[in-house]
Amino acid sequence: MAHYAYLDENNIVIKVIVGIDEDQGDENWEEFYGAKRTSYNTKHGKYYDRETGLPHIDQSKAFRKNYAGIGYSYDPVRDAFIPPKPEGYNSWILNEQTCSWEAPVPYPNDGQEYCWNEDTLSWLNS
Repeated sequence: MAHYAYLDENNIVIKVIVGIDEDQGDENWEEFYGAKRTSYNTKHGKYYDRETGLPHIDQSKAFRKNYAGIGYSYDPVRDAFIPPKPEGYNSWILNEQTCSWEAPVPYPNDGQEYCWNEDTLSWLNS
């Protein structure tokens, strides 16, 4: 089943519903109902396999960068859903490729767990 997001006048997602797949009927939901289609299995610009949770071999299914959630914004130029910036993370920047928010310093890749410290703009061992 396809999912559709309804937007307010500022392109903010106010509701997400399950609808029919576009190939199952004559109606174009985006035109007829004014909703934007969103992919439940798309996040950070990648399409994930529902069963394995890993990136799917067919990335042509990636759709609008992220699955829409209430409070997300829709950017018509990027044709993407963008989550709200995490509260308290003013230093984080929008990754233009994934339309996701990221710390200005990459997460350490050493197998340990870290949490972000906004005061020092660094990852701290948790």
